[in-house]
Amino acid sequence: MDGRVPGAAMFKAACPDCRGRFELAASALRLAIGGSRRTTFYSFTCPDCGTAVRKPAGERIVELLTGGGVRTLRLHSTV
Repeated sequence: MDGRVPGAAMFKAACPDCRGRFELAASALRLAIGGSRRTTFYSFTCPDCGTAVRKPAGERIVELLTGGGVRTLRLHSTV
């Protein structure tokens, strides 16, 4: 068994360190939405090499990830 749930959203991802390409379930991803482009990103741990990966998330990526059930954290400004 590969841990996939029938009908569950899967997301294609790649690791910048080992260059591995794979599919991740929504539960393997985290999305942080901040007040700017620099503070809005998604993250995951590479299943091939174990590296913690953080990538920027534009509007379309945010829409896809939230629609697919990825756990989301909204960051608040302290200013």
